[in-house]
Amino acid sequence: MSLKGINAYKKGNLKQEVADADPHKLTLMLIQGALDRIAYAKGAMAREDFVQKSAFITRATSIIIHLRDTLDLEVGSEVGENLFALYEYMVNLLTDAHVQNNQDALDEVSALLTPIRDAWVQIPTEAKEEAYRLQREKKQAV
Repeated sequence: MSLKGINAYKKGNLKQEVADADPHKLTLMLIQGALDRIAYAKGAMAREDFVQKSAFITRATSIIIHLRDTLDLEVGSEVGENLFALYEYMVNLLTDAHVQNNQDALDEVSALLTPIRDAWVQIPTEAKEEAYRLQREKKQAV
């Protein structure tokens, strides 16, 4: 099977996963996607493939900016504000990693993002369902 066929299959499979995902799973997919792009950027940096490094860091940065910008700062404002600041710090680290070819900065972003992903995975199903129910009620009230 050609690489083109494999990539098309992966892309189609990802689209189906996204279509079937609830908001919790989508967030988890975004976090994992950022971690993957950071790992790919490290590999590209080690190979001195600066075009690929740039593309992967840009994608990771975009994902983290999206995570930051979709925080609901009205709910649990202290946690939301802390996450906002942490995501902003990660964006700054990724910028430094890109400009200075700094693998340590990429490692730091991964080290900061991994516990968030791990905590996200461990959210109990009942808590997720309650959060979605409250979110739907809030949207309907508006």
